Amino acid sequence: MHNLLSLLYQSMKKSLSDDAGDLCKRYSEMYSSAFTLAEVLVTLGIIGVVSAMTVPTLMQNHQRKSYVTQLHKTYNIISQATLQYINDRNALNLKEAGISSLDAVDAWAKKYFKIVKDCGTDGSDCFAVGEYKKMDGTAMPIFTRKDARYYVLADGTAVAFIYQNNGIQVNLDINGKSGPNVVGRDTFPMMIYNDGTVDDSNAEQTPPPYTDEQRDETFNSYCNNGSDTSTWWGCTGKIIGDGWEMTY
Repeated sequence: MHNLLSLLYQSMKKSLSDDAGDLCKRYSEMYSSAFTLAEVLVTLGIIGVVSAMTVPTLMQNHQRKSYVTQLHKTYNIISQATLQYINDRNALNLKEAGISSLDAVDAWAKKYFKIVKDCGTDGSDCFAVGEYKKMDGTAMPIFTRKDARYYVLADGTAVAFIYQNNGIQVNLDINGKSGPNVVGRDTFPMMIYNDGTVDDSNAEQTPPPYTDEQRDETFNSYCNNGSDTSTWWGCTGKIIGDGWEMTY
């Protein structure tokens, strides 16, 4: 009996000793694997540098997508209003439907668009006249024509319609008077052609379809050319040609 108790005591003693040793070993490993203050500070510094480099790019990409989304929305609204007008008049094109003057354009706009502000022929009531510029900072004297009718739509888009023999020129600022008021960012021109097609144009106002090369040439010659402040075609066409992406 005494031997049995002795063996039991020795076994329990060994087990307790082993458990204590394992506990100390695990604590030592855990302590040795923890980060020091210096390591934490270095890691935070690296994260800060990476964030400073990537966050602005992410924000710019998000802003570009927001601009394109609003532009595409306005493009679709204009396309639908144009086709609806032609269909309602049982016509083949805009001229046959009755678009033959600025007054006719005004009547069409008031019937087929949700207008919250009619600025008549005074662009400064709807647009931030005097604040517009190209992407390189060159000032652009736009939205000052008296042969246009100016409106603000229900979604905040400011639109100018100008009657022309080949259709209706559309100049727009997708967020109204709010900035940045830059051509190719929140400010774009487009054309509604007599057949109902909505697209960009060029200095000669040659109707579409356009090749990718033609769209790129117009973009580089006018939209992205700060030395020419008389023409600003090419911005919308570049976005359309690139699959509704602002790649510039």
